[in-house]
Amino acid sequence: MNPQAKLIFSTSLLLGTTVTISSNHWMMAWTGLEINTLSILPLISKSHHPRAIEASTKYFLVQATASTLLLFSSMTNAWYTGQWDITQLSHPVSCMLLTTAISMKLGLVPFHFWFPEVLQGSSLMTSLLLATMMKFPPTILLLLTSPSLNPTLLLMMAIASAALGGWMGLNQTQIRKIMAFSSISHLGWMTIILIYSPKLTLITFYLYSLTTAAIFCALNCTNTLKLSTLMTAWSKIPTLTAALMLTLLSLAGLPPLTGFLPKWLIIQELTKQGLTTAATTIALLSLLGLFFYLRLAYCATITLPPNSVNHMKQWQINKTISTLTSTLILLSIVLLPMSPTILTIP
Repeated sequence: MNPQAKLIFSTSLLLGTTVTISSNHWMMAWTGLEINTLSILPLISKSHHPRAIEASTKYFLVQATASTLLLFSSMTNAWYTGQWDITQLSHPVSCMLLTTAISMKLGLVPFHFWFPEVLQGSSLMTSLLLATMMKFPPTILLLLTSPSLNPTLLLMMAIASAALGGWMGLNQTQIRKIMAFSSISHLGWMTIILIYSPKLTLITFYLYSLTTAAIFCALNCTNTLKLSTLMTAWSKIPTLTAALMLTLLSLAGLPPLTGFLPKWLIIQELTKQGLTTAATTIALLSLLGLFFYLRLAYCATITLPPNSVNHMKQWQINKTISTLTSTLILLSIVLLPMSPTILTIP
């Protein structure tokens, strides 16, 4: 892709995100979401591969439908209440439509069907944008309207997302699809605590984005797209592969790594709210995700699982690791001792 075109699309992404998260009016928020959608489409389809074109088409159709529902929701609320302010969403039908629209944009169950396919058809860096930055504006809209949303509906969608994200990731061999189901599972953790502690939702999203960015940068550095390629990644950059194993375990939420912090805080808050059953259920469902994270870590470090197919080995190469990748991996592993500082952030 032309560097000037890539710069324009990247700037438009930042512009659309900024417009949405800083707006108080539904029309401005909708405009920012549309700018985001139109900016990411050329980045998805830039390889001109049939799978990339299919992914960009699916993404466009789903996002256009979700944006239409969001606009219809805000217009319905304005019709009954006379308010276009985002925080003044009060009509029950509008709340239901908004929950559906944001769930489609985020990829929450039962509107998750498009997300793994779109990530599979995109490059690693575009997949990183789809899994992190593109989910930030809808998450902010959910936070702003959280007092008006139905707690029972959000709880059911959160449990279903955690269950399906862990279950569907078990039999995948494509790493981008595994990361897609990982994203769906983490969205369940963010949604379940949304009503009771929006700040925890943001902390979870930030730490998830940090860890996911570290993993995608490491995969991009070793040019790894599937498990069979990951088995020989150690021959390219052994130190990076060892760090990747720790980052994957951090994303799984194992102590004493950074990814344990949001899950620990969410379970603690759910228990305080008297939702012990929900906390126990989502904690047990995280074991499903732990299985395929461990499988990824196993393939990355032990390299030769039993009954592996024959494939060409690659010689070790002297390739430097970028400062950004090293910093992201370090932060995604060692931030747990800083939890008191993180919790004081307003």
